[in-house]
Amino acid sequence: MKIATWNVNSVRSRLEHVTDWLQENPVDALCLQETKVVEELFPREAIEALGYHCYVSGQKSYNGVAILTKEPMERVDVGFGAIVEADKVGDLDTQKRVISGVIKGVRIVNLYVPNGSSIGSEKYEYKLNWLNLLGTYLKTLLEDEPEVSVCGDFNIAFEDKDIYKEDGDKSIAKHVMSSPVEREALKTHIFDQGFIDAFRKFTPEKGHYSWWDYRTAAFRRDRGWRIDHHYVSPALHDAAIACTIDKTPRGREKPSDHTPVILELDR
Repeated sequence: MKIATWNVNSVRSRLEHVTDWLQENPVDALCLQETKVVEELFPREAIEALGYHCYVSGQKSYNGVAILTKEPMERVDVGFGAIVEADKVGDLDTQKRVISGVIKGVRIVNLYVPNGSSIGSEKYEYKLNWLNLLGTYLKTLLEDEPEVSVCGDFNIAFEDKDIYKEDGDKSIAKHVMSSPVEREALKTHIFDQGFIDAFRKFTPEKGHYSWWDYRTAAFRRDRGWRIDHHYVSPALHDAAIACTIDKTPRGREKPSDHTPVILELDR
């Protein structure tokens, strides 16, 4: 089973990119982030014409997540509130950033983690609170569903080697998406629950990225960040047999600033 994650930065603006990619890469599930469209206006017809089912949680102009699958999903849940008590969720479901469902016994969780804007800002604190709730959400899921595959735009580069800058560059720690506090949150709420980074299972070296800023010709110069991830629960460690980054869509005209990352499971 192949599961891909891709922040498309507006699914309607990038619809041709998505449909072309699916025809060339007929994955079992494509998890999209930053779809930027309400459910009623999601371009289902073009995607369903390719034989995919669409599961969508969206909002106008911002955020939004969707899962496109070859087979119908079971037990589709939207938001943290589908799993976690309302008093713990608070207003953290207002932004549409979480959707999940089950295929072949595997719970696929698609996430669009808040960016955080700048260290110390209100948006940064929102991000940390969101990640804390994510930890509770995943812990709750694992109690009943041990096979969990989590993917999405995490807006966090966990290690220095996930960023084009040289090792030891002290500015990394002062940058949102790579601050020590964000990395510790990822460790606490993902790795300490037994999840592993599927990409790093197969590719330990630096120089691999999934996002390139539109500015400063970052893609042409390959000055990227690896912030789009697949994490698999302990029950799926051995089932993960490949994880790759497809840079091709990033080289198209008017692309998303992210590119697809594909996980293959022996399922």
